[in-house]
Amino acid sequence: MQDLKVAILQFDQHWEDKQKNYSKIRALLKNKEGCDLLLIPEMFHTGFTMNHLEHAEEIATSLGIEFLKDLSVNLNCAIYTSLIIKEKNKTYNRGVLISKNEITYYNKRKCFSLGGENEHFTAGTKEVVQKLKGWNLNLQICYDLRFPELIRNELKDGLTPKYDALLYVANWPKKRIEHWKKLLQARAIENQCYVIACNRIGTDGNGIEYNGNSMTIHPDGSLFESRLKEGQEGLEIAKLSYINLNEFRKKLPFLQDR
Repeated sequence: MQDLKVAILQFDQHWEDKQKNYSKIRALLKNKEGCDLLLIPEMFHTGFTMNHLEHAEEIATSLGIEFLKDLSVNLNCAIYTSLIIKEKNKTYNRGVLISKNEITYYNKRKCFSLGGENEHFTAGTKEVVQKLKGWNLNLQICYDLRFPELIRNELKDGLTPKYDALLYVANWPKKRIEHWKKLLQARAIENQCYVIACNRIGTDGNGIEYNGNSMTIHPDGSLFESRLKEGQEGLEIAKLSYINLNEFRKKLPFLQDR
């Protein structure tokens, strides 16, 4: 199995302005290093808004999906993020993993009631694990992080873990950032997997502050060395080693005891 090179785009999203976010994303990725997978923050082209009546898109005609498809082709990598999608009179905070023209969908399962998300969005019901270049990736969105029962890793056949990495895209506020950091490390340790987590920076239209702290985490809970400072806009690159992951799991075979 080949190593997986992942990139995290941490940036200040323009509030409810899709075109400005498209332009900003293109500019920030203009001189991007080659990678296999790119993460962009939750509700990537609007910010975490409850104004779904204005910003929800039908899946078949979504300009956001088309933008991500084009970006995936131009960058020659897969992309994971989320956006507001309307389907059959329901609205979802929908995760999308796009690899050129192949798309995998994940509907956020835990709507953030403190921010009223549960009043405007329908919660998803299914865990989604998608394969990319031999890696099994578990798709997650922001508030899902607080609920470890959603993504309990296990051996499918007595030998092979269900997934190898957890992907989180988020708008996680500065005032609870210590929770973000500690919970991400806990998810890596308890599930013996890599964690790739992308958060935004800046201040949104509701006056909520964000300071990033996007990160990639080893299965033992230790952090990859980061080039991004807290609150800094930019791109974080890390390489995930499948050999190291397997060696770690063999050395500490805790998943077999579940």
